[in-house]
Amino acid sequence: MRRFAGKLTELVTVLLISSFIVFAIGALLPGDPTVTVLGENATVQQREQLRDELGLDDPLLVRYIRWATDAVRGDLGTSLRTQEPVATIITDRLPVTLQLTFMSIVLAIVVGLPLGVVAAKWHGGSVDLGISVIGLSSLAVPYFWLGILLILLFSLQLGWLPPSGHEPFFQSPAENLRLMILPVITIGTAMAALVMRQTRTAMLEAMSQDYVRTARAKGQSETGTVLRHALRNALNPVVTVVGLQFGSLMGGAVVTETIFSIPGLGRLVVDGIFNRDLAVVQGAILTIVVCVVVINLLTDLLYERLDPRVKL
Repeated sequence: MRRFAGKLTELVTVLLISSFIVFAIGALLPGDPTVTVLGENATVQQREQLRDELGLDDPLLVRYIRWATDAVRGDLGTSLRTQEPVATIITDRLPVTLQLTFMSIVLAIVVGLPLGVVAAKWHGGSVDLGISVIGLSSLAVPYFWLGILLILLFSLQLGWLPPSGHEPFFQSPAENLRLMILPVITIGTAMAALVMRQTRTAMLEAMSQDYVRTARAKGQSETGTVLRHALRNALNPVVTVVGLQFGSLMGGAVVTETIFSIPGLGRLVVDGIFNRDLAVVQGAILTIVVCVVVINLLTDLLYERLDPRVKL
């Protein structure tokens, strides 16, 4: 209980620091937010009056305290462009980004974990070399470049999948999954390579331990030794990598959602920056930060469940 309370304290501290950074960066972005509301032809008096109403001339710390206090109550402000509550906009967009992120994680685990086990099992051979080369190549390709290549190949050349768009899952599950295939591959490929490399490293270390040699000496099959003993103990660092990469996937969603026209948080951030809608940008980024921090906390707790030695 004491350890959990300590982790919650760390979570709150990280959120406070992160929220201030998010707010400060948003407040320091170039451009005048009043132009978004009043347009280019507004007079100086009209802009000054609106700035006073919005509190934009108050000190940064005062504005942050006011914004953070409202955010704790669930009020993230109002969009300057659409006049909708930011919390409502984020509520509509967040499930889309979470679906894209979690589907990418599933792809990375389904592909990366078996490849890492195979590479470790045949360490130093041609299979290991081939898998390692593919993994390094996947890590070297940026999200936007891979997304464009996938659209050119599977949409324009082969015509198998739609190039962009989104359909709500509960309205049309089949079409939703069909539209998600290319974005999920775009984000999940690099993470699959990371999972593969981490699994391979952890498996090589686990397979050199005494308990693996003991299992082999007792006559247990090689497959049983690898899966029941080596892989089980090699999962801890893999879980850590998956949890830490959650933030990278959320960041990759900013680019991927823009390329594939997916109405998620990433697309919302890009549109908010172009429209100088600071409340939307700050609210969306804060939501991403909260998701990353919570997932990291859950990863720590899961790590302790998988390896009781961590508690010691």
